[in-house]
Amino acid sequence: MLTHKEVLSTIEMVKNEHLDVRTITLGISLFDCASDSLDRFLDNVRHKIVSRAGDLVKVCDQVGEKYGISVVNKRISISPVAVAGAPFNSEGMVKIARTLDLTAQEVGIDFIGGFSALVEKGIARGDLALIKSLPQALTETSRVCASINVASTKAGINMDAVYLMAKTIKKAAQLTSDRDGLACAKLCVFSNIPQDVPFMAGAYLGVGEPDSVINVGVSGPGVVKKAIDRALETNPDCDLGCLAEVIKKTAFKVTRAGELIGREVAASLGVKFGILDLSLAPTPNIGDSVGEIFESLGLEAIGAPGSTAALAMLNDAVKKGGAFASSYVGGLSGAFIPVSEDLNIAQAAARGILSLSKLEAMTSVCSVGLDMVALPGDTSPETIAGIIADEMAIGVINRKTTAARLIPVPGKKAGETARFGGLLGEATIISPGPGHSDNTFVTKGGLIPAPLQSLNN
Repeated sequence: MLTHKEVLSTIEMVKNEHLDVRTITLGISLFDCASDSLDRFLDNVRHKIVSRAGDLVKVCDQVGEKYGISVVNKRISISPVAVAGAPFNSEGMVKIARTLDLTAQEVGIDFIGGFSALVEKGIARGDLALIKSLPQALTETSRVCASINVASTKAGINMDAVYLMAKTIKKAAQLTSDRDGLACAKLCVFSNIPQDVPFMAGAYLGVGEPDSVINVGVSGPGVVKKAIDRALETNPDCDLGCLAEVIKKTAFKVTRAGELIGREVAASLGVKFGILDLSLAPTPNIGDSVGEIFESLGLEAIGAPGSTAALAMLNDAVKKGGAFASSYVGGLSGAFIPVSEDLNIAQAAARGILSLSKLEAMTSVCSVGLDMVALPGDTSPETIAGIIADEMAIGVINRKTTAARLIPVPGKKAGETARFGGLLGEATIISPGPGHSDNTFVTKGGLIPAPLQSLNN
């Protein structure tokens, strides 16, 4: 039972602390759209998405207005296109991307995820066609997001896919050189990708999911920061155990609000309610930053010594509070530390406090990985593949999701600024560090075997 004081603090979260539902994502299966005719497949896809999602934005707005908690993003995730569109070549895949882009515009959403493939153990014909189409597809569309799962704890790391994705990222960046490589901002490379991610750019609907389902991403880094600040004002001697308890209770309230709204949206649309993704997802706005939480906890900035421990505590407390608030937790569920979408983190990178190696270390205790990391434009595909492989290894060995969203910015060097606009913000370009001139490890290819599941020390 919530106390009177806790009810008042929740009202304060809504009014002044950026409490919102970060995303409601409608998952739509496209497997019943399958056809050996591309035109028929495209018609089936458009018809199904419009019939399921035609009222998504209107319903989200109505429910958000009813409870005074805004739903910031309304989005769609679909079945992996490499599977649903397996008969088609790369030119056909580009046409599918264009159709998805126009359909997303028709139903009024900004992003649709699921232009995806799962290749952790091998690359099938449809997977290869989709990957080959990515540079052109992501350049010619603005709403389509893509993800490629190249590794898992059960399968190991597909190094052929890792290297192929590195070369794909370079080509996508070159095709959007006039926009600082923007196409790469819509492309994630994963290990252990969950089937029910509601957040972009990694959202897709897995093969074991319902025909249609509402998945909700709750956030609230500003709310967590304010809760820590209040606790320290009340008791300056509050230790880290006390602060972890404060974060846990705050995550509980945020999660309950997200479930309330998500269930009502699902009921109004006549689809199943799926999961809550308990992730602290920042925006470029002041007061809505994960990086600011680190400063409230006593660090000079995110990236300073102690940051990995602080992130581990934050991530664990959010999960504990959220898991107590809902029995249906899924997706990524952790803290996001994107370099460009969080103003405070971007500033830490610009000051040189946050390096690529520190970011990589921190991803061992959070849910996402190297997110929105801008690299010098002359970074080689082999170096990009090495960075991806390192990040995949963290996920595979630790049995967790990790991802890499890397953007080699054409024509720019380390220390310069890449500007992506909107929620994607801007980022200081980070050096990949020394020792990357000659890398034949990633070109050897093959499959790094799955790790032993015992002898864990």
